[in-house]
Amino acid sequence: MIQPTLASLADDLAAGRTTSRTLVEECLARIADPHGEGVRTFLRVDKAAALAAADAMDQLRSVNAAPSRFAGIPISIKDLFDIKGQVSRAGSRALEDSAPAEADATAVARLRGAGFVVIGRTNMVEFAYSGIGTNPHYGTPKSSWQREIGHVPGGSSSGAAVSVVDGMAHGALGTDTGGSCRIPAAFNGIVGFKPTQRRVPLDGAVPLSFTLDSIGPLARTVECCAVMDSVLANETWVPLVPRPIKGMRLAVPTTLAMDDLEPIVADAFERALKKLAEQGALIERIAVPEFLDIGPMSVKGGFTAAESYAWHRYLISSKGDIYDPRVSVRILRGEAISAADYIDLLPARRSLIARTEARIAPYDALVMPTAAITPPLIADMEDDKVFAKANIMSLRNCTLINMIDGCAISLPIHRDGEAPVGLMLAGAAGSDRRIFELAAGMENAVRG
Repeated sequence: MIQPTLASLADDLAAGRTTSRTLVEECLARIADPHGEGVRTFLRVDKAAALAAADAMDQLRSVNAAPSRFAGIPISIKDLFDIKGQVSRAGSRALEDSAPAEADATAVARLRGAGFVVIGRTNMVEFAYSGIGTNPHYGTPKSSWQREIGHVPGGSSSGAAVSVVDGMAHGALGTDTGGSCRIPAAFNGIVGFKPTQRRVPLDGAVPLSFTLDSIGPLARTVECCAVMDSVLANETWVPLVPRPIKGMRLAVPTTLAMDDLEPIVADAFERALKKLAEQGALIERIAVPEFLDIGPMSVKGGFTAAESYAWHRYLISSKGDIYDPRVSVRILRGEAISAADYIDLLPARRSLIARTEARIAPYDALVMPTAAITPPLIADMEDDKVFAKANIMSLRNCTLINMIDGCAISLPIHRDGEAPVGLMLAGAAGSDRRIFELAAGMENAVRG
């Protein structure tokens, strides 16, 4: 079944072929399906509020007063974000007794301002601290691939991806500190975008690392993500003009990003590169030795451990026993990072960014597998060693881009019926529009 895009839904709404209420009711029905993943995908479903918002958007559209052409389309919100009157649990039980939010997060408010309908809060890795997607408190939604067996959905925006691929929402709001929009997108065969961090305010989102956190969309197509990104960045929507593949200058970083790839990932990636080359893309494999600096910078846990510990230190001292142990152990690494250690990281990262940007400047984008692996079995994640290795291999390539303050998008490139694989296009900070145009140009060519 071909699922609708934001553009096709907007056209249907404008032409009167559907209504916002109908779209919301369809999504609610999929969430409530006892044979589906709704119960594990959503931590809260705002049925009454969503239907009321849908009716309001339908009324506004009837008098030509809809706030945007996308008004009335239902989307999901990661549990990390404040929604006025609700408790932001961040996928944890440690925040369940917190006071309800007094206002929407900026990102949520901007989406509402464009008329998108919030249908509910999606499940996630506790406090966003993993690329796998498991949650021992609220359950783990299954990846769309071989659901009868049960593979991880990718994290930390796990429920966000599943809500879109299962038609429980038509777009999702996620966050990305080391791949948390792109990995779930890759593991579920959809598109996920990590913007240049400074483009979208972090206000009203529970932080993981305020240095590396960014806010981005997960959706079915490149254009869908670009639409949501323009709203999140408070920019006027200008339709994408896909770049022709012929003449694209793409660099494959051979340093780290291509190491130890699962064979099916390597095969899918090389197949995609071949298709691009056949259509005239100029592809060069280059060393990016700067990436080797990232490991030493992260040896004690890096920015994420230091900054998450700073936020959690009082909460974890009183409620650490109810944290996911795999999350708390990573947060507590930050306790051993001294002020001097942290201060050393700041100029080291500035140097990393400057040197990497200079190296990749001749190219339109970097291109690499989004994750080095395909979605592991949920059952296999019970083994801590297996989990740890899978987590590292899912996060590795995406983290490279967060560390250089870049922007990146993940596109599905697997064949139908095969394990999902993502191709990541990435660029330096500020090249978001170019990345969208390149991705839109190659989106159909690289699939399958």
